[in-house]
Amino acid sequence: MTRHDEQERVVWQAFPSWAHFSWLYFFAALAALRGVLFYRVDLPGWEAWIAGAAILCGLAAVVRHWARYLLTPTKLIIRNGYTNRDIGALWLEQITAIECRQGPIARWFGIGTIIVRAGSDRDVRLRGVKDPEVVEAKIRALLPKSLPKEPPMDF
Repeated sequence: MTRHDEQERVVWQAFPSWAHFSWLYFFAALAALRGVLFYRVDLPGWEAWIAGAAILCGLAAVVRHWARYLLTPTKLIIRNGYTNRDIGALWLEQITAIECRQGPIARWFGIGTIIVRAGSDRDVRLRGVKDPEVVEAKIRALLPKSLPKEPPMDF
């Protein structure tokens, strides 16, 4: 294996989690419920509500694959899942800080956003990442020696 092959080897890759789009599923369920209720009481227009629910579920699947996250031994990359073009990338040696954010609902779903900073004006956000603490640890393990391998303690 050449050095170039080793540098481009993918250590981790993922799409945003299905749970990241739970709000779309919620509205799809509401639309479907309304369609079912319209059907049960014999009101017109139930077909539109069911079709709307199906469209929302399809939209969630399309949007989920819009971004694919990749971690190689040298770079963190956000790539378009459809065109395979890079949307954003950071060299690991440029990273100055890593932060993991989770709200209460995201924590319940086991997802979060990882914010990777390179200087004060540039950052990459990995949204809807499943098990964000594990992914953060993988990124930290590949960092050059200059950045701390442990996240700062919150008191």
